[in-house]
Amino acid sequence: MKSRAAILKEFQKPFSIEEINIEPKENEVIVNIKAVGICGRDLVIWKGGFKNLKPPLILGHEIFGEYKGKSVAVFPAKVGKSCLELMEGKENLCNDYSIIGEKDFGGYSELIAVPYWNLIELPNNDYEKYAAASCGVATIIHANNLAHLDKGSKVLVTGANGGVGIHAIQYLSDFYEVYAYVRNEEKAKILKDLNVIPVTSFDFYKRSGKVDAVFEIVGSLTINESMLSLKKQGKLILIGNISGETINLMRPAFIVMNEISIIGSAAYTKKEYQEAIDVIGRGKIKPFYKTYSLNEINNAYNDMITGKLIGRAVLKI
Repeated sequence: MKSRAAILKEFQKPFSIEEINIEPKENEVIVNIKAVGICGRDLVIWKGGFKNLKPPLILGHEIFGEYKGKSVAVFPAKVGKSCLELMEGKENLCNDYSIIGEKDFGGYSELIAVPYWNLIELPNNDYEKYAAASCGVATIIHANNLAHLDKGSKVLVTGANGGVGIHAIQYLSDFYEVYAYVRNEEKAKILKDLNVIPVTSFDFYKRSGKVDAVFEIVGSLTINESMLSLKKQGKLILIGNISGETINLMRPAFIVMNEISIIGSAAYTKKEYQEAIDVIGRGKIKPFYKTYSLNEINNAYNDMITGKLIGRAVLKI
């Protein structure tokens, strides 16, 4: 089947809109894509931050559309049958857990072929809001499950205005006192109605006290400063590294002497993705996003790179 798609032919260069052929494999079905989110992971790939990936690539794993007239989400990763039988419920740790759009065609396209197992029925057809928020909410659900924090704990979230962060802080605010780090006062104003405390400097803890946990979404650019806000035996949950640069821990003595725990958080499970969709469907999360057509994908990436967006860029197919 023929489909228009945005193809990355060279890192850090514009996407090319071309016609491709979609050929479903055994046990795969065709989904008509209606909306796809542009994840921060996609931007890292575009920059060349994943050395194991080589163009040409059709990225996009936050996929929402229709299958046989029903509104569906596509779980963003493929997992081998043998691992699923052993690891279902922890399939994010399978060695063959493969994000859609990295080893095969992704969602920057009109159509996609995916295993039937990946389909999740949506509560409604608000495709764009799910494309904006589902990945971010599922990411923080998984990270929060790993953190094992007490209700009412004080937490810091970095990158709080991004596609993951702005939805993560809303989810976490139901459980914790949330400090949301953004780079400037203008962006902080947007967060003031989200039941969180916006901060624009990492020395906020000198006034407000240290935190129990940091949900580190940004990675190398903020990790050394955000870590200083942790209490003794505090936890840093490492979720992302948006620059793709090596993370260097500048203060190992601080980690040692304060018994800081660093916990890696690997994506999410299908169950957690379903939970995120349910939370969004019930109106518990306000999605932040801007839509672009498939032809406008290079504009979307430019807006992401230059920091013009609050929340997620969403391609409306």
